[in-house]
Amino acid sequence: MSGGAVSGAARRVLLLGGTAEARALAARLVDDGIEVTSSLAGRVSRPRLPVGEVRIGGFGGVDGLVAALRDGGVTHLVDATHPFAATMTAHAAAAAERAGVPVLRLARPGWRERPDAASWSWVGDVDAARERAETLGGRPFVTTGRQSLGRYAGWTDRPVLVRVVEPLTEPVPAGWSVLEARGPYDVTGERELMTRHRVDVLLTKDSGGSYTAAKLDAAAELGVPVVVVSRPSPPAGLREVPDVAAVLAWLDQT
Repeated sequence: MSGGAVSGAARRVLLLGGTAEARALAARLVDDGIEVTSSLAGRVSRPRLPVGEVRIGGFGGVDGLVAALRDGGVTHLVDATHPFAATMTAHAAAAAERAGVPVLRLARPGWRERPDAASWSWVGDVDAARERAETLGGRPFVTTGRQSLGRYAGWTDRPVLVRVVEPLTEPVPAGWSVLEARGPYDVTGERELMTRHRVDVLLTKDSGGSYTAAKLDAAAELGVPVVVVSRPSPPAGLREVPDVAAVLAWLDQT
């Protein structure tokens, strides 16, 4: 491994998550000869698979993850799940403590440091996002995720643009437009989309990264107000790092 003295044979990493950061980390670990198994939740029907060994599906709670750590001879656990996968992150922290395995959280930086972030409406959850958006506009663009759409079910009186990665399994109100698309997106496309649908308020989560940031640039250009759901706080005591390089340094040190 560049910049360190990690022996591949001495490390067996369980890597949680199908994020872009998780895939980049898996590639680095494989390149460096470190044994890694990537675990994907299985919620996406056509996931982008990382290199190396992959398992798909849940563990059955904390007890199941503890068993996987022990039975698999895992020496290090890295949680690189989505920034809003709070339950899995909590399970990872608890299981690692019980199994006596070092754990680290890899979470890409959020968008709070953007110059326009101070002008956004920051809220604590999706319900608050819906309530705030109702005061800002009547043609919302909802990008808070497929699992949150039930929170907007009362929006039967307005045209709603929704973007999801996976097809919806439940019907939506007749006035809604559902777009199935997977990032990365570009500013030109986002601007055209928002203009075509006459979007006057954007709802999103503080997911961070570059894959979906173009909508924020487009909103700034168009003067569209933005409502952002803040990230959940990680469990107390769980160390969090922002990039692959920091994970590699941690592996060198533990």
